Amino acid sequence: MKKQAYYHLPGLFEFYELYRIFLPLFREHREYFYDWCEIGSIYGAPSDCIWGGGRTSLGEADPRKVLALMQEYKISARLTFSNSLLREEHLQDQKCNALCALFEENKGVQNGVIIHSDLLLDYLQKKYPGLYLVSSTTKVLTNFREFLEETDREEFCYVVPDFRLNKRFEQLNQMNAQQKAKVEFLCNECCWFGCKDRKVCYETVSRKNLGEDCREHICTAPGAENGYLFSKAMTNPGFISVKDIKDVYLPMGFSNFKIEGRGLGSALILEFLLYYMTRPEYQINVREKIYLDNMLDLL
Repeated sequence: MKKQAYYHLPGLFEFYELYRIFLPLFREHREYFYDWCEIGSIYGAPSDCIWGGGRTSLGEADPRKVLALMQEYKISARLTFSNSLLREEHLQDQKCNALCALFEENKGVQNGVIIHSDLLLDYLQKKYPGLYLVSSTTKVLTNFREFLEETDREEFCYVVPDFRLNKRFEQLNQMNAQQKAKVEFLCNECCWFGCKDRKVCYETVSRKNLGEDCREHICTAPGAENGYLFSKAMTNPGFISVKDIKDVYLPMGFSNFKIEGRGLGSALILEFLLYYMTRPEYQINVREKIYLDNMLDLL
């Protein structure tokens, strides 16, 4: 039986127009794409969600249209509610609760929520038991023992470790099959491998989403002024390439891979879709079909 890789793609709301074009292409021209990969989920959050974390969300697409698109193509939708600083009073937020209620109404494919806060975890388990839960990379799990403990938590269907654990192959290979099935590696992180401020950076985003006054986090990592560059991400010691997925991770028993990209723009997301999912000889076909769609502005 052929081993499958499942990609978890960014921008559920932000890149709705891109996925509205890409998903029919992925279904109708499957020969363009690697036969060993599938779309496991698409994740994100609309703008102005106080439960949001990781990145400040910019998505403006209608949640009902987004959900309808995911249901049409039988793809799991994940709400990124990874705010690490939630308090009891935040749990009653009308917008976030309405989104959970809407996405809990799945039709054949279960939807989920990416979370950081244990307070939110307890609330969601009681209020929206139809949603599965994902442990967020914003927890910055760099200690392997703590990461293993997280994978053993029954509450989570998936756990996204910090990207600096990606190449700890000796320890990763010692995980049992149940643990491996829950691991979702972050493939294309551009953050400096030696960064010690990752938690602080995420907390700043959490405070912004809560509407709190806070200092802007100024990244002091080498090359930070250039922003995200895929070419730079490819040189990161934690980068997971297509070859790595095929030749290392799948044979080891890992099958879930998360692509970073919220806030980066549709053109760069397309490059991720081309690199990770599209056969090289057909990349021009996918580019042409997407760029020639008059309804999508990638620039």
